[in-house]
Amino acid sequence: MTVVEDTKTLPAAAVEAAEAPEAAGTGAGVVGPDPVELPDRPRPIGGLSRSGVLSLAGAAASALCTTVLLFGELAPLSGALGFTVTAYLSFLLIYAVLTGLEEDRQAVRDRVMTVVLWTVALLMLSALVLVVGFIAWRGREALLHWNFFSQDMQAAGPLDPLTNGGIAHAMLGTLIMIAIALTITVPLGIACAVYLNQIPGRFSRFVRTIVEAMTALPSIVAGLTVYATWILYLGMQKSGLAAGFAISVMMLPIVIRASDVVLRLVPGTLTEASEALGAPRWRTVWHVVLPTARSGLATAVILGTARGIGETSPVLLTAGFTAARNADPTSGPMISLPLAVFNFVKSPEPTMIARGFGAAAVLMALVLVLFVVARFIGGRGPGHQSRRQARRAVRASRQDAARFEELHAPRLSLFKDADTEAVEDSEAAEAAEAAARGEDVSDAVVVTDAVVVTDAAGVTDTATPAPSPAPRHTPVEDTGETD
Repeated sequence: MTVVEDTKTLPAAAVEAAEAPEAAGTGAGVVGPDPVELPDRPRPIGGLSRSGVLSLAGAAASALCTTVLLFGELAPLSGALGFTVTAYLSFLLIYAVLTGLEEDRQAVRDRVMTVVLWTVALLMLSALVLVVGFIAWRGREALLHWNFFSQDMQAAGPLDPLTNGGIAHAMLGTLIMIAIALTITVPLGIACAVYLNQIPGRFSRFVRTIVEAMTALPSIVAGLTVYATWILYLGMQKSGLAAGFAISVMMLPIVIRASDVVLRLVPGTLTEASEALGAPRWRTVWHVVLPTARSGLATAVILGTARGIGETSPVLLTAGFTAARNADPTSGPMISLPLAVFNFVKSPEPTMIARGFGAAAVLMALVLVLFVVARFIGGRGPGHQSRRQARRAVRASRQDAARFEELHAPRLSLFKDADTEAVEDSEAAEAAEAAARGEDVSDAVVVTDAVVVTDAAGVTDTATPAPSPAPRHTPVEDTGETD
């Protein structure tokens, strides 16, 4: 078996220094020192080096030339999609070869996967920018008019210009419906997630299975359920309240599922510490678990809101359609922005199509506003403080430090407390008893003008300016003489 040793390349100076003692000691039995080995240098992770930039540029140029040669001369290939895919695959292959000339296999895999991930991220960002930009560009004609935001379509028709009519009724209806849905979904969803997380068992597994099944529930089924129960069976009319019920059915499983995942990420040591201090389960959940997962719960609410705010078929079945503004969710039909977009774009008139794209742009802006509000309410994750919170914590720490210094510093009190007065009274009573028995009370001390000193621990001490001895009774000698 042949063993191949992987030796590191040494610089010329190191090789000469290693070979010189061996040459000098040849024939004299002198063994030279061991060859010098260079220390291992860690491979840099992240960032771009000069060789990396040159490899990227060279791979891109080579891939482009190779693809042009294949599509133009060598192979009967055509099409923009095929050209792009071929160029990208050629770029990855050439870049891997160029990187392998300088790095090991692990570094090659790392560089190639980094390029793939950056490519996917750029594609997603490009798709988002393309969609938002196309909608805003097509709806620019309607968005430039103020009446588009302040009027409804009750007095405007398909042939009217963009100076007449607007989407105020759809904006109001969307806000009312999503407010009703959030009022129902947020407490129920978070409470159900807490139950699934804190109380394991057969019933919790059954509930989790139902929630996962409802995640893929078609929106038309939710609309038909509310329509059959609320409108047909109970005899209620189509309204924004019924649409809010239908939207909450779509939002509830999303909020429960996302909240359950977030609550599972709360460290178990926090709940164990709270329970070890004697806190009940509900107080642990309220003061430890939910505040720790607040930012994640806000994200769960955002996901549910994004799912419910874009629904069209449940609103059409339960709230109907109207061109007038209706602010009462309990009576009368009501329309939402997605339903208004659907009715606008199906018209062949250019003004109605412009109104439809303008309503879609307003819907995206509304979702963005709700996202910002939810993130503001959710705050930062556990362990991360904003500048305002950090300043507040520093201010509170300074106040605590000043309070501790004040407590530990000794201070004088002009008034005696109850303990000091009791001690003085007992000493005075003992001195009186001793005097009544005729004992020598010369050692008794009369405390006058005592000053109480209280230390930080709350222990009181009586400081006397100058103890005055009790007066002595001098006995009179009997000489037998009488006056």
